[in-house]
Amino acid sequence: MRIRTTVAAVSGGLVLSALAVPVAQADGGGVHKPTAAERFGVSRAATSAAADDELPVVSKVTVNGGKSIVAGLTGVQTFTVSLTASHSAGIEDAYIDLWHGRDRTHVDGVFPPNEQNATCTPVDATTSTCKLTVTIDARRELFMNSLAGTWHVTAAAIAADETGSEYWNDFYGTHRLQRASKLTADAAPEPVKKGKTITVTGKLTRANWETRKYTGYSTQPVKLQFRKKDSDTYTTVKTVKTNSKGDLKTTVKATVDGFYRWSFAGTSTTPAVNAAGDFIDVK
Repeated sequence: MRIRTTVAAVSGGLVLSALAVPVAQADGGGVHKPTAAERFGVSRAATSAAADDELPVVSKVTVNGGKSIVAGLTGVQTFTVSLTASHSAGIEDAYIDLWHGRDRTHVDGVFPPNEQNATCTPVDATTSTCKLTVTIDARRELFMNSLAGTWHVTAAAIAADETGSEYWNDFYGTHRLQRASKLTADAAPEPVKKGKTITVTGKLTRANWETRKYTGYSTQPVKLQFRKKDSDTYTTVKTVKTNSKGDLKTTVKATVDGFYRWSFAGTSTTPAVNAAGDFIDVK
């Protein structure tokens, strides 16, 4: 969570600067979110423009190719954000950020773009597609599990006219930021006689940004799946819920050679994940 522009003095633990300097929370709590004036050097927003102004029209915004952003405990990832906008005079610049909070006065996370200006490629005389990049450093910038889930997407564009007509919408859309997940599977005994009982265990964990460890994801429905040795397709055998530590355990009858795995469908805060299949040799 970085900003290149002037940042209000704050008091908490999120990292919000281009130089990766910890910035604290402002009076009343929260994190500073860039404004239209800071980005474009103008003070009015689209909603307060003169009635006769022609404002840019934003027709499409894409974050990370439309895929959820998944973050573990470490690692830096950079992804592309883009928007398509139009104005009779053309588009001069654009802005996109991701932010988390109830409204602009209650913000606890911001990921602004890396670039000072967007790269805008004309589609025609009035329309351009503008691209920026956003970088997330999981180790330095994700400290609260509550940051996982739905983030707001700000979309803004400024026209290439004399007055710099501007569109700015802090609630243009939403995008998901999720805690990375892991899932294991183990089927035993192996080999096993046909008709005997197999015990399949596993564990579902996800990144805990507060403890800096992967911890069990409790009371989640997870499917036990099986595919025959010569098949490419898994079929669901049954659904089991994880216990308080994220553990899974169930039994099945051995029938034919094949692979058992656990499959988790995911939630709004945690991505779907499949365990690697564990082979059982049935004699």
